[in-house]
Amino acid sequence: MSRIYILGTSSAIPREGYENTHFLIEHGERKILVDCGSNPVLHLSRAGVALDDITDIVMTHFHPDHVSGLPLLLMDMWLLKRRKPLNIYGLGHANERLQIVMDLFDWKHWPGFFPLFFHSLPEQEMTLAIQSPDFKLFTSPVKHFIPTIGLRMEFPLVEKTVAYSCDTEPCAQVVELARGVDVLIHEAAGYGTGHSSPEQAAVIARQAKARELWLIHYDITKIDPDQVIRQTTEIFSGKVTLATDFMSLEFN
Repeated sequence: MSRIYILGTSSAIPREGYENTHFLIEHGERKILVDCGSNPVLHLSRAGVALDDITDIVMTHFHPDHVSGLPLLLMDMWLLKRRKPLNIYGLGHANERLQIVMDLFDWKHWPGFFPLFFHSLPEQEMTLAIQSPDFKLFTSPVKHFIPTIGLRMEFPLVEKTVAYSCDTEPCAQVVELARGVDVLIHEAAGYGTGHSSPEQAAVIARQAKARELWLIHYDITKIDPDQVIRQTTEIFSGKVTLATDFMSLEFN
């Protein structure tokens, strides 16, 4: 079974029941955590995933609501006696800063720390970042305040594809990432520089000819779920879902 487990759906300020946006990609033995704005230990436990089972972490960009929990997560893995290697993928802009943060914690002198590898991705469209015989993860730069990547996940054995916009204004790169996908997971923080409204996300989904649209990274205090669904379905004819914490997409 392949699964995308939504661990958090909030924009930068989390609310009760709405953690900062992050999610887990599960496919066979591979378990990929996307972003780590807060420590996801409890949410991963609820998802039935042990920290030792995480094989990779993808950091989309270096903003606190997406990366601030990483040092604590790595420390928790170490305290739980992890020995397996862990791969971290991100743009050079994020990886360089994450390593500086970890160096401030003097992590290289933590006794028995597990092998940790940072893989810097180019700012190029449709970069193949992670692959196995039956899974591919592509990244493309999107339009945010700082260098940021969106994702495209392909599961060829079950013929399913999913795209994730990450934090971005509407841009052509997200349309290409989402071209013909089964589900587009698109941010909905609102109109303004570096972000998108639900209506703008619906336009992107329509242009990409996605089958479904899941809205994520929104402020629950500023959004009326019924109104959002009504307004977006006037633009996009596919199914629209306002994602909530602990929802999942499962592909058998």
